[in-house]
Amino acid sequence: MPPSERRLIDDCFLHDKDRLRHADALAILKARVAPVVGTETVPLARAAGRRIAQTVTAPRAVPAADNAAVDGYAFAHADHAETGGFFPLSQRIAAGHPSDTALPPGTAARIFTGALMPQGADTVAMQEDCETHVQDGLDFVIVPQGLKPGANRRRAGEDLAAGAGLVTPGQRLRPQDLAAIASTGTGEVAVYAPVRVALVSTGDELRRPGAPLPEGGVYDSNHFLLRALLEEAGAAITDLGILADDSSLVHDTLREASATHDMILTTGGASRGEEDHLVTALDALGTRHMWQLAIKPGRPMNFGQIGDCVTLGLPGNPVAAMVCFLLYVRPVLAVLGGGPFPEPRRFQVPAAFSVPKKKPDRREFYRGTLDTDGKGRTVVRKFNRDGSGLITGLREADGLIEIPEEATQVRDGDLVDFLPFSELGLTAG
Repeated sequence: MPPSERRLIDDCFLHDKDRLRHADALAILKARVAPVVGTETVPLARAAGRRIAQTVTAPRAVPAADNAAVDGYAFAHADHAETGGFFPLSQRIAAGHPSDTALPPGTAARIFTGALMPQGADTVAMQEDCETHVQDGLDFVIVPQGLKPGANRRRAGEDLAAGAGLVTPGQRLRPQDLAAIASTGTGEVAVYAPVRVALVSTGDELRRPGAPLPEGGVYDSNHFLLRALLEEAGAAITDLGILADDSSLVHDTLREASATHDMILTTGGASRGEEDHLVTALDALGTRHMWQLAIKPGRPMNFGQIGDCVTLGLPGNPVAAMVCFLLYVRPVLAVLGGGPFPEPRRFQVPAAFSVPKKKPDRREFYRGTLDTDGKGRTVVRKFNRDGSGLITGLREADGLIEIPEEATQVRDGDLVDFLPFSELGLTAG
């Protein structure tokens, strides 16, 4: 299915602030992006992590019929008082081999987990709670008292009723969602196509790992950071390599990539230095909606478009690049790919650190690690160095500590907002 009629609003966004606040930046992103990808049908085995394009409903009840939840003995609860719990065994029922006869009154059936309950039985006693007995060559079971009617019986439709909705359009399919869909017998699903992302690094100083490093050179860690983040988000990635600090090269690369991709994601060259050509090229080719944010780290991030291709320029420092990706790029990817704009949950946790002085009118994100204090309370500790080039802090952190614009300090013990990386789309290590 082709993507819907376009799509992105390309008029120039003007604002009268030197730098946009975090909430304003999110509002611009929400207003400017829309789904751009088409759909395809894939086997369930290839649907993990994809965004569902059509509502999936259960065509039948799950389970389809009452069945045993444990290995044990099925009987009619009302017969227990009459038999004293001493039941002759009249049937043996295994999973996949239902009985074709009703359970005779006053008897029990040997039954195994998942086997269909025989007509006339409503309760199952666990085998470890029962005692078997042979009398006059016949098999009996002694069922103890105290079981409630219906114990250890799974009801038909107790997991899913026929017609129940399982997943809705835009939802990313998790392993548990695939299990639910598979339980209904559905073998393939309609999903959104991956967002096509062109990934670009910029800077004469950059080299890929494995290449000789000249004096003044830096290995391009951001490429591997952002590539992995894009893969976790389900994007289809084109590596455009490292662009030299050449205005014509940057201009031509962005123009060509915009014709065949849904997003161009760049890192470095996002400022206004003489060798930072990305913003200049974007202004010449398309429209810039956002640049210069009142956040730390990540101030020079930009957002715009070339035709219907979204452009997002991240700072060159790894910490700033990752923070901006999690806060801004990830939600844009979700919407472009047919999903909702994600709203991460924040958890208030006591600070086990202090910041004596913080600049007002700027939202700050610290790398934080959860810990316990001497009283057994969960607290969050701030990585002890603030440099946005320190990848170590990203590796050690459990998430981001978010300090709002109006705060001018953080005192030890203050409640602070903590965003676990799991709320920002990252899997746990």
